[in-house]
Amino acid sequence: MAEIPGAIIVERNHLEWRLHPASSARIPEAVDLDVQWIVICDEGYSSSLAAATLQTIGLRRATDVIGGFRAWRAANLPVIAVATPTPARRAPDDDSGSVS
Repeated sequence: MAEIPGAIIVERNHLEWRLHPASSARIPEAVDLDVQWIVICDEGYSSSLAAATLQTIGLRRATDVIGGFRAWRAANLPVIAVATPTPARRAPDDDSGSVS
């Protein structure tokens, strides 16, 4: 199993909550609407839709990687081997992983 070094892992169904600066469930990096978010999935299909949704909610610098992680890896861009996947990022005060 491999990951992109320094990547922030966010579950797709939490993406808008975690990345929007007005959300009470945001992650610390979500400081304003001008943060550049680069969304990536395995093949690039889901990440394209996710980036478009982030743009719709005001995160206008959101984009994705065409071809996803497979294209990233095929281009010999940095990856690290991991035995266990990095857990998805949660909001600092969110112990449950759910958002109300």
